[in-house]
Amino acid sequence: MSSHTLTEQLAEALLQHGWMLATAESCTGGMMASRCTDLSGSSNWFERGFVTYSNEAKHEMLGVDSALIAEHGAVSEAVVQAMALGALRHSRAQVSIAVTGVAGPTGGTADKPVGMVWLAWGLPSDAGPTLDAEAAWVKTELMHFAGDRAAVREATVQHALKTLRDLLQRH
Repeated sequence: MSSHTLTEQLAEALLQHGWMLATAESCTGGMMASRCTDLSGSSNWFERGFVTYSNEAKHEMLGVDSALIAEHGAVSEAVVQAMALGALRHSRAQVSIAVTGVAGPTGGTADKPVGMVWLAWGLPSDAGPTLDAEAAWVKTELMHFAGDRAAVREATVQHALKTLRDLLQRH
């Protein structure tokens, strides 16, 4: 499926719910927001994007606790979950996508190899159990994408948008 078709389907699902989307991106560096805003009329469903490449940006823009990053590392379930919640707290969106990972070719370790990406989707709390009494339900997923830097980043964007589309179509 082309990325344009996927984005159109995501837009339709968000519009049906009357919800806005905010993205919090690290390893994709704004590619998700760009993909969303490539579609004409995206201001009706895309609220804003945060590019939080550095740990400081995650803390300053999304409110991710620096201690959380220090304890778990930027590429972790705890941090991506906090990024998804932070995107909701620091925007007017009802839905968020957050991604953090190792796109490569450098930066990988034995514990966090190149291609490892944590993703999170934040939705209104009626979509599932609440997390720490937040007004959002967060789904997280760990993926390992193959290929070079461009391939890892593209696969991350595609997976993030497709999963949100699927979650919204079931909701």
